[in-house]
Amino acid sequence: MQELALRSELDFNSDTYKDAYSRINAIVIEGEQEAHQNYIEMAKLLPEDEEELIRLSKMENRHKKGFQACGKNLDVTPDMAYAQEFFARLHENFQTAKAEGQIVTCLLIQSLIIEAFAIAAYNIYIPVADPFARKITEGVVKDEYTHLNFGEVWLQKHFEDSKAELEQANKDNLPIVWKMLNEVENDAEVLGMEKEALVEDFMISYGEALSNIGFSTREIMKMSSYGLRAA
Repeated sequence: MQELALRSELDFNSDTYKDAYSRINAIVIEGEQEAHQNYIEMAKLLPEDEEELIRLSKMENRHKKGFQACGKNLDVTPDMAYAQEFFARLHENFQTAKAEGQIVTCLLIQSLIIEAFAIAAYNIYIPVADPFARKITEGVVKDEYTHLNFGEVWLQKHFEDSKAELEQANKDNLPIVWKMLNEVENDAEVLGMEKEALVEDFMISYGEALSNIGFSTREIMKMSSYGLRAA
């Protein structure tokens, strides 16, 4: 009942809602496109996992098409130029790591940070989404947990060798996520999504992933604090 009440307060056809949605929808489309391309790039660095990574990349492409349909359903044109700028720093850091063969950094950016960011956004969006988008997003978020799991499993197997690079990659990239969360705050609020809830859900997903990989609670708290410094 509470979800219905939240949705009933939103006017999905208002100019204000559609304006904010043009940027939020673009962000999720671009996020899925980035993920699609990142998994293809990682397949080149991890030939032994190529088949699984290509499968994940195809899944991300399907997600992108689903979110494009969500925009069309509301007659909204996504602001893709804005979204590309929104992801620019994470994109640049991933490309730099890929060029240097730093698969651990690539996995942290894509399989932990971007996937945890997506899971948080989708979990908070589902209760306030229009009926069409809610159905699409519920299907997508189930897949995202499997993508997060791939990074966790690989990094857990290689934890001791990867730990130092993971800590540095976290230090370099987590502050970027905080800036992204701050930037999206106003548009998300128009869609009924609270920034505090987004931050909380992201930190839960990201923290659980770090724990599953092998970091201690103390280490996770220290790593998380790098994000807070950018808040």
